[in-house]
Amino acid sequence: MPQRFFVTGTDTEIGKTTIACGLLHAARKAGLTTAAAKPVAAGCDETPNGLRNEDALALQAQCQPELAYELINPIALKSAIAPHIAALEEGVPLTVEILAGGCLQVFDSNADLTLVEGAGGWRVPLNDEQTLADLARDLDIPVVMVVGMKLGCINHAILTAEAIAADGLKLVGWVANQVDPHMSRPSENLATLRLQLSAPCLGFVPWMEQPSAAAIADYLDLAPLS
Repeated sequence: MPQRFFVTGTDTEIGKTTIACGLLHAARKAGLTTAAAKPVAAGCDETPNGLRNEDALALQAQCQPELAYELINPIALKSAIAPHIAALEEGVPLTVEILAGGCLQVFDSNADLTLVEGAGGWRVPLNDEQTLADLARDLDIPVVMVVGMKLGCINHAILTAEAIAADGLKLVGWVANQVDPHMSRPSENLATLRLQLSAPCLGFVPWMEQPSAAAIADYLDLAPLS
């Protein structure tokens, strides 16, 4: 059966895309088909083919068979700011219904593993009434959480896990991604996270100056997601 997960993070800039690409790459190495969605992306560049987002392009590169960019990232926004603010300024409608419709088209590919990556953290607003958490609830798929390993990560991880549970969704796994190369006591923090989070840890990814999907995949374990 196809497996589908929503990828969220404890904050912005903590490597959600890097980890998602690593998970997809690991699945490809295992002979699985893969698909991904980045339903809304802010901070897109003008290209001859239209607006393109670096994270969405990275996800596209890990999709096998290949998916069209517009399918992966249907809402592309220019400004590298909060999505709901960018959408308002650029006159782009941004609702759960629109984003969910795009995700369902990706689901139609029936890939063995499909990842839907959020933006920022769990409760990033889409508009005055809806957040990305509402999208995850609408899709009704389990959640994988990326924990940015830096000072404060334990609190952020526990609060995010509690919010996911409060919204009625299952946290099926989490990945510790060291985003601060100078973080103090990373192993002790990791040990505390393992005690405090009931979901299994899918891997600890050390800080890398130039991370790649292939390198990240070596640190990840897909078995708990099966």
